[in-house]
Amino acid sequence: MSAVRRADGPTVLHTTVTDPLARPLLDELTHEYTARYGGPVDLGKEYPAAEFAPPHGAFLLLLEGGEPVAGGAYRRRDARTAELKRIWTHSAHRRRGLARRVLRALEQEAAAHGYTRLWLTTGPRQPEARGLYLAAGYRPLFDLTAPPESIGPLPFEKHLETRRP
Repeated sequence: MSAVRRADGPTVLHTTVTDPLARPLLDELTHEYTARYGGPVDLGKEYPAAEFAPPHGAFLLLLEGGEPVAGGAYRRRDARTAELKRIWTHSAHRRRGLARRVLRALEQEAAAHGYTRLWLTTGPRQPEARGLYLAAGYRPLFDLTAPPESIGPLPFEKHLETRRP
């Protein structure tokens, strides 16, 4: 685990999905998904924790006062594409731009590890996430005029800028 303190906000902690600090966020995310979509959701069984670990993945938390306020992850989709997952802000800390900070940190981390494209899906009952990705320059891979429920998971992509020598 490594932490990077930002002068203008929370500490970015590079950690693992199994870190006990991640549990409250993941539990709240599970509860939110269950409330929005019905039925039990077990995020721990969906993907092995190793998929979100270096060298091909990452799991980040934003900490304030040592407590997690937001987080997110990516995993390898293919040699040039990382898939973003679990970008989440604790309900007590929303509307502060924290999800955008997580997104920016994940983009930088993925680019530093050689990925040139990010891909993700969000659910049709998550208009906040849809708005975040559109505002952050992600290209929708679906018809924006169609009712989200008629599409199912909403896919997005973003090409990352790569540094040239």
